[in-house]
Amino acid sequence: MLYYFFALLTASIILLLNNFRSETNRWAAFFLCSASIGGLSDFLLNLEWMGWSQAVQFLNHTLTPYGVLIFSIVYSERFPRSRTRLYLKWLLLIPVVVMLVVTLFSSDLRIDFRFLLVWVAPYYLLSCYLLLFSLWKERDRRRRRNRFIATVIIVPTLLAVLVLINIGNVIAPGYDFFRYVSLFIVYSLIVALLCTFVYGVLGVKLRFERDPLESTMKVVSTGVTLLNHTIKNEIGKIAISTENLKHIAPDRTDESAQHLQIISNASDHMLAMVTRIHSQTQNIVLREQPCELEVLVDECLMQHQQLFDSQGISIKKTYFCKPIILGDAVHLKEVIGNLLKNAQEAMSQGGMIEVRLDTMKKGVYLSIQDSGKGIPADQLVFVVDPFYSTKHNAQNFGLGLSYAHNVMNKSGGSMEVASREGSGTLITLYFPRKKVFQWNRGE
Repeated sequence: MLYYFFALLTASIILLLNNFRSETNRWAAFFLCSASIGGLSDFLLNLEWMGWSQAVQFLNHTLTPYGVLIFSIVYSERFPRSRTRLYLKWLLLIPVVVMLVVTLFSSDLRIDFRFLLVWVAPYYLLSCYLLLFSLWKERDRRRRRNRFIATVIIVPTLLAVLVLINIGNVIAPGYDFFRYVSLFIVYSLIVALLCTFVYGVLGVKLRFERDPLESTMKVVSTGVTLLNHTIKNEIGKIAISTENLKHIAPDRTDESAQHLQIISNASDHMLAMVTRIHSQTQNIVLREQPCELEVLVDECLMQHQQLFDSQGISIKKTYFCKPIILGDAVHLKEVIGNLLKNAQEAMSQGGMIEVRLDTMKKGVYLSIQDSGKGIPADQLVFVVDPFYSTKHNAQNFGLGLSYAHNVMNKSGGSMEVASREGSGTLITLYFPRKKVFQWNRGE
């Protein structure tokens, strides 16, 4: 039983340490912690601490179904408004309070498993329904895979607990059903452990898969900052020396003047390159405020319009909605500008860029699709890596998509890249419902 306690408690701590800010992780940790304390019951009983053992049993049997249901509500994203979730949390806590009152007024302070079953069964069944429903409705492939894993881990064990513990204690009080439930708990822990390393569970995989990108960007940012400082100092010396030479040698020949100008131009170019690289790798600090997404898109399109026209690229805009979102307009415009520039560079012989704004159940999305040469399948997995580029262009540093990926993650959204060689590239920016103030359906 103590192994069971330490295993579940460790899992809850890992979830909290991985991402404490995530409401989903916090509630997952809550129900795991509530479930884990059931493993202390027999231990306390052996120490003849009857009162503590009964208290632990009560918390285990009441807080676990409550925690599981709240976790399922948050995880399924069925109620996106935080105020609605807050009301549900208090409302669903009522049976726990009633159960506490009933238990305290009982003669021997024992849990009434018949009364417990009345509300615990709906809690567990509704939790299973929410997890299955969110899996069925999910369209994003990565999120659907993660939901499938969470469902496979949680649902069988919840049903086993409901049948073997809650219903079992009503049918055969005093019988030790835990030996059977423990098999399901071990199953859940093993599957969760394997999937954590292979795919990720509730974001824990980010430490192994996605965090390397963020860690790499931090390392790159630190290195570029140091390099930027050093190069700027050296370029400054070159610029000052060049200006001094111009004044020291006023009767210089045309050839020497030309060489001095080459040095001056080269130093200016190097400074511009270093500044641009640094701006794409520095730590992103968002200053979010309401902004009209289609206005940001239109401004970016206008900035690139002359370049599109000169290259024979046509633009097709489809705005099914004109949402007002909470975001950092400066960073979002830079992201959109980078994506448009990538699309333009992929169509050297002209083509079409399709820009689409539309709603989805969980928010809104902006997609930019080009009719360019596309990205080979073996290179697609590396496109968000810093300094990786499929273009052989001295002016391209391979930072645009890394920067866009980081901005969307820090904004609470996500970015998806789909491409097929010879058929163009589609990049979609997803903005969750909680970041959308107004939908403003397009005409």
